[in-house]
Formats: sequence, C-alpha cells, structure tokens
Amino acid sequence: QVQLVESGGGLVQSGDSLRLSCAASGGTGSGYVMGWFRQAPGKGREFVAAINCAGSTYYRDSVEGRFTISRDNAKNTLDQQMNNLRPEDAAVYYCATEFYGSMRAMPTRDPEDWRYWGQGTQVNVSS
Repeated sequence: QVQLVESGGGLVQSGDSLRLSCAASGGTGSGYVMGWFRQAPGKGREFVAAINCAGSTYYRDSVEGRFTISRDNAKNTLDQQMNNLRPEDAAVYYCATEFYGSMRAMPTRDPEDWRYWGQGTQVNVSS
C-alpha cells in the first residue's frame, strides 16, 4: 500500500523560498514516476512538476526555472525546492506517484491519471 506524507508548507512573502518534502511508503521503486500537483481555492488540481526514475524532470511553464523537483529512492523521499515564490503559487500542494513500468516514462499531466496521493500541504504567499 502506498502512503505519501507531505511537509514543508507555510506562509512566505513574495520572492521567498520554500522546500516541500514528501515521505513515501511504497511508490518509489523502479517504474514509478513521482510528482507535485497543486490546487488553489476554486480551481482544479494542476500539474506542477514530475520526475521519473531516470531523473528526467518535467515542469509546468509558470514554474520552470524557479522550482526544482528531486527524488531520493534510497530514502523514499520526493522534494521540491521553490524559489522566487509568487502570490499565484499559493495553493495546497500534493505529492503523487504512479506506476508507469519504465524508468524513462514521460508522465501524464492529468491528475486523473495518478492514483496515489498525499493529504497536501498549504503554501501561502503574501505580496
């Protein structure tokens, strides 16, 4: 059974940094892609970033160059360093994982295609 627990959220000012972490029990082995999604009030859940087992990373355009996703399969963790945060980055951030069967799989960005989720961690950014 896969369990994901996020941490690291909080309230910061525009331009500040935060580092999110996800502790995983299962769902980190070969063939699993791990990712971060977010959901702001009144909006749907959206893709933020993902990383496959080969280390290839994928980002939504608005966070490219500001966010960095990383994973440590030995420690069963997924991290996301978020720099130069903007008010529009405020949301509940969710860790997710899905089995693709290939180390080099390119993940789908549709949250409906991901089965395993954490409970989320709140990020607030004041202007």
